Amino acid sequence: MSDQNTSVGTSFDAVIIGTGQAGKPLAGALAKAGLKTAIVESDRVGGTCVVRGCTPTKTMVASARVAHLARRAADYGVRTGAVSVDMETVRKRKRDIVDSWTEGSRKGLQKTEGLELVFGDARFVGERTVEVQQPAGAKRRLAADRVFINAGARPAVPPIDGLDEVPWLDSTSIMELGEVPGHLIVLGGGFVGLEFAQMFRRFGADVTIVERGLRLASREDDDVSDGLRDILEEDGLRVLTGTEVTRLASRNGGVEVRTRDSDGTSTLAGSHLLVATGRTPNSDRLNLEATGLEADERGYIPVDARLETGVEGIWALGDITGHAPFTHTSYDDYRVVEANLLNGGDRTTDDRILTYTVFTDPQLGRVGMTEREAREEGRDVRIAKIPMSRVARAIETDETRGFMKAVVDADTGHILGAAVLGVEGGEIAAILEVAMMGGLPHTALRDAVLAHPTVAESLNNLFMTLDD
Repeated sequence: MSDQNTSVGTSFDAVIIGTGQAGKPLAGALAKAGLKTAIVESDRVGGTCVVRGCTPTKTMVASARVAHLARRAADYGVRTGAVSVDMETVRKRKRDIVDSWTEGSRKGLQKTEGLELVFGDARFVGERTVEVQQPAGAKRRLAADRVFINAGARPAVPPIDGLDEVPWLDSTSIMELGEVPGHLIVLGGGFVGLEFAQMFRRFGADVTIVERGLRLASREDDDVSDGLRDILEEDGLRVLTGTEVTRLASRNGGVEVRTRDSDGTSTLAGSHLLVATGRTPNSDRLNLEATGLEADERGYIPVDARLETGVEGIWALGDITGHAPFTHTSYDDYRVVEANLLNGGDRTTDDRILTYTVFTDPQLGRVGMTEREAREEGRDVRIAKIPMSRVARAIETDETRGFMKAVVDADTGHILGAAVLGVEGGEIAAILEVAMMGGLPHTALRDAVLAHPTVAESLNNLFMTLDD
């Protein structure tokens, strides 16, 4: 369908704001069910994951890992020459993959019968009426019985003195660099900051991470946070925790970062600055007041377990709800709405098991509760833990950094959560999630006949530690 309709107003059965990992499949499902549907996109089809998040960052992580392994070639008995990184080629590879995926998604939407793709910035002008400011300047109004908000989030801009006076990068613009920074200063020790920090260190930059909190990845257990720090420092990154940025200023074409910690004040000089201090929902761009909806104090749109808002006929999905900001979570939001709206189901978000992977190298695969969360709930737990240096496959591939850790209910033997900071950590966490979904006790994985020599086989050894 064309996005060139210039009519003043059009009525639909459903209007979706955003083509992210919830909005795009929902649009197709609604249209195929016979509902006249419009989906509005302000940028490129695919949402944060395809355009600015998962897809481009992981292509660059892959390039960084190749550079890292090339420098380690001698450890494996392989001789190579000096390793350098061509950032223009890295960037082109990233762009090509993103272009392929987003164009494929766009064409798929436009070929769907009963579905109209409308490009432009959407804002509410009535309870279930959306006005779209189109690129050519025309405005168009779309009214529907059902509206689905999948408008996502964007990098947060922290209130740091001098930020508006210096050149700085966010998680989108840093991927467009055509050269390796001399010294990249990363503000923020969360997942995004850690992935980019290690990536650019492997590309050849000096990297300093500045984190206001006392630990990196502060939501993780202390041993996981410490393990991540150890790995990054082994890779040559400088990590400053408990450090507040007090002032930013330009210096010799780069940036000067003034900081304060428990020992006093100091100054860092860098060629590039990455601000990775979180994300903020795009609710402030939607004129929610016109619907009667109110965002919470952080800007997220409150929803119930069926993803319905407080206004009848309006749903919110994905990052804008404040739920775990992951692609797989957003896609499951689509499945919840699709099951209930089109198939008479009663599906909710209540029984979802939280899982995610941080694509540092090695990965941090996480599922379920942390040890701290379990103990804070007053649960009686047992902790299974082994270093990756006891994993045969990790030894054979010389990838022995990190550890496996599982939190087990002491009474039932059921797995409550796990952290796998190690080679293929995300894949191992997925196995543990399946066991949790099936209600298997830890002994089932302890006794499972798993192929040798795989990383997964080490789950036998992990849970054998609880036999004592």
